[in-house]
Amino acid sequence: MPHYDAFLLLSFGGPEKPEDVMPFLERVTRGRNIPRARLEEVAEHYYHFGGRSPINDQCRALIESLRPHLDLPIYWGNRNWHPFIEDTMRRMTEDGIGRALVFVTSAYSSYSACRQYLEDIERARAAAGPLAPHFDKIRHFHNHPAYIEVNAERLREQLARSGPAPVLFTAHSIPLEMARTSRYVEQLEETARLVAEAAGLSQYRLVYQSRSGPPRQPWLGPDILEALEETRASGAAAVVVAPIGFISDHMEVLYDLDFEAVRHAEQIGLKMFRAGTAGTHPRFIRMIVELVEERRQDAAWAEPCRQLCCPAPLLRPPAPPASMPGA
Repeated sequence: MPHYDAFLLLSFGGPEKPEDVMPFLERVTRGRNIPRARLEEVAEHYYHFGGRSPINDQCRALIESLRPHLDLPIYWGNRNWHPFIEDTMRRMTEDGIGRALVFVTSAYSSYSACRQYLEDIERARAAAGPLAPHFDKIRHFHNHPAYIEVNAERLREQLARSGPAPVLFTAHSIPLEMARTSRYVEQLEETARLVAEAAGLSQYRLVYQSRSGPPRQPWLGPDILEALEETRASGAAAVVVAPIGFISDHMEVLYDLDFEAVRHAEQIGLKMFRAGTAGTHPRFIRMIVELVEERRQDAAWAEPCRQLCCPAPLLRPPAPPASMPGA
């Protein structure tokens, strides 16, 4: 079995101060001809929180929670902001790392949430030179019992506070073209079913949020705002939203749900409550450790990606503005 010298946490990245916001968004959307006005519109989401995305702090918290439980040095790299994966790769090479496990902060598969990260790694390896470490990606964990258990617990906690209400499971929308070349929808449907069963629910809906593409481009739906209106039209006075598509409370959760969706719900006379994400729940931390051991003991079974899975769309769409699907 492979011997591993390190553990790499690989994520999307986000700005940490107001002057970072536009350079970050320009990097995310580079080569996609996004109008400046659209970038300025998205930038306001970050300025609403002082120009700082929560995702980097959440990666730091995840790393600190993992340190006592892993017998490997932990490195951290991002696709779109500091610490960039290219810089982390150079440091790992200088440290003499030969082979590492990589944990991507997404439970699901799609081009932007999986294959693109493998491309990021290979590009960074090429830049670091012939001594750059090799990497094995830890598999997707959308149906891991621990991930289901934690999401069900968060949902039960919210239902205990809010009382019985319809439940909407949410995830990041992606273009239909990207969805067709991956198991993204299938995996989300499985997670929603398993979480609902564990939480004792008989009825729920899977909806999508945070669409960022042009109106003419079809994306996964129904959208969360449409679902809120339909929930209100059904006679419900309250709704519980459970963001199973995300592992932490980053920008898509704090702005798109806690601000935009809550505001829309209030406008239509619906009380909206939001369940928590996995974050640094102890069982989620143990799950990551278990996935490391699983990969060490049975690399063939734990291999997450087929050679041709999650290919890039023929016409690559604009990237989500703040994170990745499932992040």
